[in-house]
Formats: sequence, C-alpha cells, structure tokens
Amino acid sequence: MARSDLSATPLPTSSNRRELRRVLRTRRRSLSPAQQMRASAGLRQQLQKQPWFNRAQRIALYWPADGEIDPRPIAAAAWQRHKRCYLPVLHRWLKRRLWFTPFARDTQFGKNRFGIPEPIAAQRLPRNPRHLDVVLVPLVGFDRSGGRLGMGGGFYDTTFAAKRRGGHFKRPRLVGVAHSCQEVAALELASWDVPLDGIATEREYIAIAR
Repeated sequence: MARSDLSATPLPTSSNRRELRRVLRTRRRSLSPAQQMRASAGLRQQLQKQPWFNRAQRIALYWPADGEIDPRPIAAAAWQRHKRCYLPVLHRWLKRRLWFTPFARDTQFGKNRFGIPEPIAAQRLPRNPRHLDVVLVPLVGFDRSGGRLGMGGGFYDTTFAAKRRGGHFKRPRLVGVAHSCQEVAALELASWDVPLDGIATEREYIAIAR
C-alpha cells in the first residue's frame, strides 16, 4: 500500500482514541520494509539538521516495534561522534516508570514483559532521566500543535511528569518521533500528558511553541 493511500484513509474522530490508535497503528504497520528504511534515514537527516541535537551528548532512543519509525541509525551516527546513547527499560518496582540504560554496539538484549528487546544489564546501570539531553518518544499519532497519542501505557508521562509542572525541569528535551502518515488534524492534550518540545518525522522537524 502506498503512503498516499495510507494518508487518505478516513480517520475516526479524535475523541475515539482507541479506534484512532488502531487505525494509525495499521497505517504504520502497512509500510513496506523499503518505506521503513527510507523513513528511518529521513528521520536521521531531519534530526541532524537541528543544532540542539548536534550539541547533545546523552541521547535516549527506543527499540522499534509494531511498525514504529526506526531510530537506531541515529545511534550509529551518535557513536561515531562519541555521544552516549540510552534505551528505556521498565523500572523493576515503580509502576509505569522507565529507567534509561546505556546502549552500545555490544549491548546484549533480552525481552521485557511486552516482548520488546531491552538491555540485559538494565537494572545495574540506570541513568536518571533528568540527566539526559534528548529523549526520542515514540508516537502513535500527533498534530502540529504538539497534541500526541501514545500506546496508552503512560510510561513516558509518568517518568517525565516533572516537566509537566514546569519550573526548573527543562531537561531533557522531549521529541516525539513518528512517520508522517501518523499526523492527524487535531488531538486534545489530556491533563496528564507531558508536553513535547518538538516532533520529528522523516520529512520535517516541527518545533512546538509553548
């Protein structure tokens, strides 16, 4: 199925988040391997154009699943420039909390309870999220004002709740990432949603005004 066909598929209303999530996940899963590879390369190019990204030394990404846009080429580029990369892992005892553990070329993986690969040594080398410079947040849907739709687990919102309260918690920069075909006209922010600083797709970077 071509990207134009995917984007033309009628979307449910934004109030029906469950059905909207289903349709958008189907869109991204329908992308061919070649489309996924081009999208991943495009995402890397868009991020490398951003001065704040080039200044960052500690970058957290994620292991892609369910058709998510693949950020791993960004890690390869970061390693070449001696930057440090991290992956989210489920906190051992705190509900809906993420730790971030180092991600390197020789990292060994197991699967968490959702079947997603995560570093085996995750519990021994956690990084406080506030010490990261940039965190790439996987999205199911987004709009151009910063409205977003995730998988519904609330892990990122809980982990970065301090940023929602404002104050001096300016780090890390939270950047949502998604395929451009996951854009919708408008999404309402829930009271628990942590605001994004920007959104990156394979086509563009969208700065979110506060």
